[in-house]
Amino acid sequence: MSDPARLTVDGRELRVARPEKVLFPAAGITKLDLARYYLRVAPLMLPHLRGRPVSMERYPDGIEQEGFVQKEVPAHFPGWIDRVTVPRKAGGETTYAVVERAATLVYLADQACITPHVWTSRTPRLANPDRLIFDLDPPPAAPVARVRAAARIVARALARVGLAPHVLATGKRGFHVVAAIEPDSDFDTVRTLAHDLAERLARRHPDDFTVAQRRASRGERVYIDVARNGYAQTAVPPYAVRATPRATVAVPLRPSELGQRRTRPDRFDVGNVWRRLARVGDVWAQIEARPATLDDVRRRLARAG
Repeated sequence: MSDPARLTVDGRELRVARPEKVLFPAAGITKLDLARYYLRVAPLMLPHLRGRPVSMERYPDGIEQEGFVQKEVPAHFPGWIDRVTVPRKAGGETTYAVVERAATLVYLADQACITPHVWTSRTPRLANPDRLIFDLDPPPAAPVARVRAAARIVARALARVGLAPHVLATGKRGFHVVAAIEPDSDFDTVRTLAHDLAERLARRHPDDFTVAQRRASRGERVYIDVARNGYAQTAVPPYAVRATPRATVAVPLRPSELGQRRTRPDRFDVGNVWRRLARVGDVWAQIEARPATLDDVRRRLARAG
């Protein structure tokens, strides 16, 4: 067994056990590489994580072996990891990790957490989401141009009802279109509004979109998934690594980039993302500058008919 590597983060010396463990065999990316990536990207990523409970997508034996999603903080996690305990709808409670600092990101990487998935609400107002998320799930053989076009339509529709659309290339097959909202409504209210907007889009663009949950009913249409707006549901945050052969990364985009042929949901990875970040930084840095109120969105919807 190899000696652990040591990284100094936030004044702490963190040990990365089995640093040479290959997590992404096709790309030759090790656990230490993953920890170093999260350490480097932390200044841009942390604003999108702080205060949000985290579900950990872990692959202790690498992504070619079966992984698992862990919600409850394991007993062996150190005391300096922030935590929040929340009730489950079915009863009982779950204690989640909360990523408040770079050291936590590095520690999660040491636990082979490839992707931290986060709630759409933050402490202390966990009952009130501050994000509205439309997860665009294309059919398997959909051309990328169709997926880009679908995201453009959704972004324009959100803008028309007073929401400021922010686009995320998820690192896999689809895009998320996200809007900041005032945290003054509960999850059921937010999810209902998201569902109403999705149904409206599906009615107005019946050849492009569907809200049918059964895959067999979707045909060649893009599925608008609003389930991530429910209580205790999670979404991939900006700059999270995905469990894909290339170690792709979820990256925020400008809505205008959806008109560019080179734009793909899986364009960026832990190697090539740095050139983009050096050039444009975090294009979601101001996502919270104009949170919408749901009452205003409803009024605009009513006027639109």
